[in-house]
Amino acid sequence: MTEGSSLLTKLNRHLVILFSVLLCLFTLFAVNYKVLQPQSSLAVFVGIGLLLCYLTFPLHPKLANVRSLRLVDFLLAFAAAACCVYVIVQTEPVFEAWWANGSSLGNRAGGETQTDYVVGLIGLILVLEATRRSIGLIVPLLALAFVAHSYYCYGSLRYDWPMMPDWMLPHAGQSMKDIVSTTFLQSLGVFGPAASVMFKYVFLFVVFGSFLEMSGATQFIIDFATKTFGRVRGGPAMVSVMASGLMGSLSGSAVANAVTTGTFTIPMMRSARFPNHIAGGITAAAASGGALVPPVMGAGAYMMLELVQPQVTFLAIMKAALLPAILFYLSILAVVFLYSRRLGVDGLDTTEATKKSLANFDAIVFVGALTTLVGLLGVGFSPFRSVTGSLAVILVFATMRRELDISNRARHMALASFFIALILSQLTVLLDPETVPGIFRQFLAGAWIDPRTDSVSTVLAIGSILDSAIIGMFVLLLFGLANPAWRPEVISAFIKSAKNGIALVAASACVGIIIGIVQQTGIATDFSTVIKGVVESNLFLALTGIMVCSLILGMGVPSVVCYLLMATLMGSLLGELGVQPLIAHLFIFYFGMMSMVTPPVALAGYASASIAEAPIMKTSFAAFRFSLVGFTLPFMFVYRPALCLLAPVGGELTAFAVIHALTAATIGILALAAGLAGCLVHPLTLFARTIMFLSAALLLAPISQIGEMQVGLLVDLIGATIFIVCGVLNATRGENNPTEMAAS
Repeated sequence: MTEGSSLLTKLNRHLVILFSVLLCLFTLFAVNYKVLQPQSSLAVFVGIGLLLCYLTFPLHPKLANVRSLRLVDFLLAFAAAACCVYVIVQTEPVFEAWWANGSSLGNRAGGETQTDYVVGLIGLILVLEATRRSIGLIVPLLALAFVAHSYYCYGSLRYDWPMMPDWMLPHAGQSMKDIVSTTFLQSLGVFGPAASVMFKYVFLFVVFGSFLEMSGATQFIIDFATKTFGRVRGGPAMVSVMASGLMGSLSGSAVANAVTTGTFTIPMMRSARFPNHIAGGITAAAASGGALVPPVMGAGAYMMLELVQPQVTFLAIMKAALLPAILFYLSILAVVFLYSRRLGVDGLDTTEATKKSLANFDAIVFVGALTTLVGLLGVGFSPFRSVTGSLAVILVFATMRRELDISNRARHMALASFFIALILSQLTVLLDPETVPGIFRQFLAGAWIDPRTDSVSTVLAIGSILDSAIIGMFVLLLFGLANPAWRPEVISAFIKSAKNGIALVAASACVGIIIGIVQQTGIATDFSTVIKGVVESNLFLALTGIMVCSLILGMGVPSVVCYLLMATLMGSLLGELGVQPLIAHLFIFYFGMMSMVTPPVALAGYASASIAEAPIMKTSFAAFRFSLVGFTLPFMFVYRPALCLLAPVGGELTAFAVIHALTAATIGILALAAGLAGCLVHPLTLFARTIMFLSAALLLAPISQIGEMQVGLLVDLIGATIFIVCGVLNATRGENNPTEMAAS
């Protein structure tokens, strides 16, 4: 490596550290305190994200060390940041002297200057290229297709180009200037709803997960799963399933989940005689479902708060997602247990499992952080306030962690900085807000006294302490950055957060281009109308189409991005076909996650295969097989809303409906697990496995009526009877001639 290349590498590393810290600190600050206009806050968020994207992802991996291209990357990084800075300058009142025509960017919509258009066009190109570098070609090409479609429709009217056929959804279209205005300069596109969701919800949970891992809570998750399932037959695999469910709910990323938990659990499974590709497949399947698990759902619940119309509450989303998540993980546990029975795999060594103590510091951190998060959400605080408060708890506990290599004096100073800031902030309750300049009033702690009753309010008191704890958290973070012993840990967590979030920032900006055009042209309504005309009133056909589109779009695209796109394009279609909005969004969200284990592009399978040292496609197909019930559950809860503890449209929820749906789903899952594993009490013959699959099909199929005749209960009874009869015969006779599933 030449001296020039070495200097560039060193400069790149320092810039990545600097802007990673700035991105995390700014996001935490800006979601809690309104010091910038909404569009300006998003411009800072996207601008730093794009800058980091160009510094982190080269033009091509094989060209990463080409000095001239790295210089180009530096120029592109700062050009992208400069385009976003331009939006900030033309939006913030403090820069009013620099506004073109004396009007802010938002107020001159449709009358932008030539400079506005040039900056906007450059910004759009840089967003597309950053997205290509970070997640591949799918989303940028899709965005370009929407841009081309809108411009061609405009040309058809303006320049007499040939008209598009009706099936291509022609509309009035937009000129290139209008497209640039809509997608970059105004608040519908790059700095629109998609970036807002990433900014207010998703990225915060990325930061939360990184600091939770720094605090040692990941080890508690592994220990807890080991204590629960370690001695059960197939214990190592069941530990992987449970650990992935717990960790995935917090991280929301199937790939990050597979890597984090798989590092611990895949070697355990391999040592217990699980084939390499099976160990990787189990990990990938379990990791893909983590974001489906309440209460956190990897920030998915909070995206739905923003997108589901009419608006729903956090508790309603958590309640609706609970039973499907339990059933998903029950299915994987059942397959793993029965497969282990057939393979003859034992649990972990008894002494190894029993010596794991759960009453340790890591447990306190995990339980304390999760309790704080759920408690604040339950009381009614916003998601970003709740997760920030939970992060404060994590940081306070982290200062006391023995594994943290800092002196007792530094620990005491860190804790003192937090509590002094908290106490000083609480003293601001005594100040008269009218005597404090307006911009600083939001930094005052809220009063404990409810003015309506003149008595102390518990909720207001919690909110006031939360206000002060957030101030203390920032002081503690700054102390951590200033203290030489703690600085590496804090910076490492910030860098990990930024690296995990860069692709999401770029992708959300690119998705914003699509959303901006869709909302400005109304093409989503036309699209839903055309699709509805094709499927007419056939809900199953519509659901199948959405499933296929989600799986295809999800290939190589982050699942949250897939959800945002599909919810924008097709969310209203299911509502028009009589599906409750929340269930419709859960259906789309599920298949965005299932794309992580759907070959040929199964990113969670790829990640697990690399750890398991197994063939990629073999591991991906194993993951697909283990998560198969995840492809039937969404159909089940659409046709049986009772699984989401919701009443059907125009009906009411009854205890019988819930019990019926849950019983049918549970027995169907057990039948499917037995068929997949090739074992029940004893190994199953090929014929017996076929019968099990038939039973599962009857119980899991979304059949409620044929014509005017209600047949749902009858079909479920037939399926359950087949399962019970086959199970009894298997238990009493035993069928001992199968080949080892390891060879399959």
